[in-house]
Amino acid sequence: MKAWTNSALIALSLVAGGCLAADQASAVKFDRSEADAALAIFDKQAAGEPVAEADWDALFATPGYRRLKEREAAMGRAFTDGEFKAFMEAPRTPQRIVALRRTLQDWSSQPVEVPARTALAYLPADARLKATVFPMVKPKPNEFVFDLAKDPAIFLYLNPEVSGAKARNTLAHELHHIGMGSACPRPTEAPANTSPAKLRKWMSAFGEGLAMLAAAGGPDRHPHAVSNAEERAEWDANIARIDALFAEQNAFFVSVLDGKAGDDAAIDKKMMGYFGVQGPWYTVGWTMAAAIEKTFGRKRAIDAFCDPGQLLSVYNEAAMRQNRSRDTPLPLWDARLAASLARQGSVDSGL
Repeated sequence: MKAWTNSALIALSLVAGGCLAADQASAVKFDRSEADAALAIFDKQAAGEPVAEADWDALFATPGYRRLKEREAAMGRAFTDGEFKAFMEAPRTPQRIVALRRTLQDWSSQPVEVPARTALAYLPADARLKATVFPMVKPKPNEFVFDLAKDPAIFLYLNPEVSGAKARNTLAHELHHIGMGSACPRPTEAPANTSPAKLRKWMSAFGEGLAMLAAAGGPDRHPHAVSNAEERAEWDANIARIDALFAEQNAFFVSVLDGKAGDDAAIDKKMMGYFGVQGPWYTVGWTMAAAIEKTFGRKRAIDAFCDPGQLLSVYNEAAMRQNRSRDTPLPLWDARLAASLARQGSVDSGL
């Protein structure tokens, strides 16, 4: 996305924070051993050579494979070496194997420190990045993070349709989540039965929008500049109806505040629906992040998202300032809603 709004602040932050960024970025590792071991087996299969037991042992001993088994076990899903072996023995064309190898090389062509530093530019000064990134040959075409509390891992499905630039964008996004989780306060449990506390818990989901902005590099860069045409078109269509998305969330949040949205299960179900593929947690969150950074600078945006109780109020202030000179005004959150969350934030923070 865009560069900083204050060039002097950029220069100062780079000088003051350069060593920390380098140290933090180096704590992110890229482990391609599982994909390499799988491709070595594919090569033997394509050449008509027997796959030795040692080849399977090498694959099953890789950190990526072992961590994948741990994750599936933690999710309560069956996962056996035999099942994975059957997946590996399914027919593949030589062209597919070549495409997988080319993709792995493309994804590995830049140091993993590159997306790590992209994420760090939008993290609090005391954020900590630690993660191992595993590009994986695996049955399910999904991507996810695992074990954030102890040994964070990011799993990427090795997909020839995903460019290296897009893979690094995804990494920056996920690393931003890890960094925010390491630094930003969580609501206390004491007032969790109150409506403002329930809402404040969910406001952190708007962090998807800040992560989109961070991965792109700033608010003046398209969040899907390196995505395929379909993803970009969906984003643009959602942004085109951002007023309606704001209004829908605003109405629901107010109903939660007033105790009219049902029980906790009903509230959580509705809130989960705002994720989608590129739902309001992403698009509305990005709109708020961009407006705050453009108005008050990047640090204020980071601080606002780090304390979700203050987020709606800070955004409203930024939007009202921008609306003085905009032909199309930015939507605003209900003032009572924003104030209630801000007060709750003060209680949770002990202020």
